[in-house]
Amino acid sequence: MDKISVVSPVYKAYDIIPELVSRLKHVLDIIGNSYEIILVEDGCPQNSWSAISEECKKDERVIGVKLSRNFGQHNAITAGLSHVTGDWVVVMDCDLQDQPEEIPKLFSKVSEGYKIVYAVRNERQDAFLKRLSSSMFYRFFSYMTDTKQDARIANFGIYHKTVIDAILSMRDNIRYFPAMAQWVGFSSIGINVNHAPRSAGKSSYNWKSLFKLAMVNIIAFSGKPMYLTIRFGLFIVLISFLIAIYYLYLYLRGDIIVLGYSSLIISIWLLSGTIISILGVIGLYIGGIFEKVKDRPNYIVDTELNSKK
Repeated sequence: MDKISVVSPVYKAYDIIPELVSRLKHVLDIIGNSYEIILVEDGCPQNSWSAISEECKKDERVIGVKLSRNFGQHNAITAGLSHVTGDWVVVMDCDLQDQPEEIPKLFSKVSEGYKIVYAVRNERQDAFLKRLSSSMFYRFFSYMTDTKQDARIANFGIYHKTVIDAILSMRDNIRYFPAMAQWVGFSSIGINVNHAPRSAGKSSYNWKSLFKLAMVNIIAFSGKPMYLTIRFGLFIVLISFLIAIYYLYLYLRGDIIVLGYSSLIISIWLLSGTIISILGVIGLYIGGIFEKVKDRPNYIVDTELNSKK
């Protein structure tokens, strides 16, 4: 019988851990397969590790992984994935908005031959500004990477071990789990699930962090910004050519008193802004190359409890 591994990155969730583990164990016991629950503590300022340690002491099927510092949600997911021993892997957030009770619905679809079953949150139980910022992030990310990203789909889903191995084989230093799961391919389907209100705390993602997440992942997954700068440069050349014709016409009519002043000012501001923007985009790609060349690990594990690997 196939084993199920559940991976959940933990950040600011001290009060949630006991309920999360309890509900997961209840659901997984009903499914009847052997299982393990992997909780990755991502350098949380709260003492979430003590709560994880307590659950590990109670049940050896609960595996605790403590990172040396905060490496970010998607690096923490990668750390958890590297510890799985199951045939099927459930990835979910720890805030209980991804409800453990939806796992059987997702797992029931794998018998139809799908290797990826995404959870589709049709009615997100988030504040308006959170939904708005998330929607803008996914639209912007989809356009800049020429992919189809859905704001209703995040990390929650069940993935075959083949998919997880493929994702782990990607040596990208910038990790974004939903995009990586889409990139590796394999047969997939989305299933509607109920999305719960956040039981405690608030999301660590704000407008600033979402914008940064979008930019670094666009640079990692797409070269489109470079092509857009080329198009923009050609557009500026066309505009400059039209302006040159216009000023030549004014000169021939005798309407220009101070020769070159207007065209000079326009050219300085327009071309300076264009050059700076292009250099900025090039700088982002060079920065990405610099990070990759350093070849630092995506995460560093401090402590492991009940680990099978």
